[in-house]
Amino acid sequence: MGFHDFYRLSSHAVILNEQHQVLLLKATYADCTWGLPGGGLDMGETIHDALIRECWEELGCEIKIDYLSGIYFHSSVTSHTFIFRCHLAEHAQIQLSTEHSEHCWFNLDELSKVQRVRVEDCLNFNGTVLSYSF
Repeated sequence: MGFHDFYRLSSHAVILNEQHQVLLLKATYADCTWGLPGGGLDMGETIHDALIRECWEELGCEIKIDYLSGIYFHSSVTSHTFIFRCHLAEHAQIQLSTEHSEHCWFNLDELSKVQRVRVEDCLNFNGTVLSYSF
């Protein structure tokens, strides 16, 4: 990789409700798609620190990190994404930032192919961090 090449890293949270549905947020930028809470790392930030900061910014509440389940390369955006199993802090109330217009809980079969792979890997975690390229 060259000195001036552009490369991204991001951290995202898999959060479930009591019905085992996955929390997704609808972006107000780019193509306004639904995605897992989280986002890009700032310079000097760890993947854990970035996830905690991004979720605080996007959800307006604290998360607790349980484990890192996978690292996925997305060639379309030249980015590695770190996927963590997380849960909301007790009594957390989601208050979205202006980056997202709504949040919703989705069943696994409602997720896109890529989202479903990442979430299922996370939920089936056996102690081995998985790695794929999309």
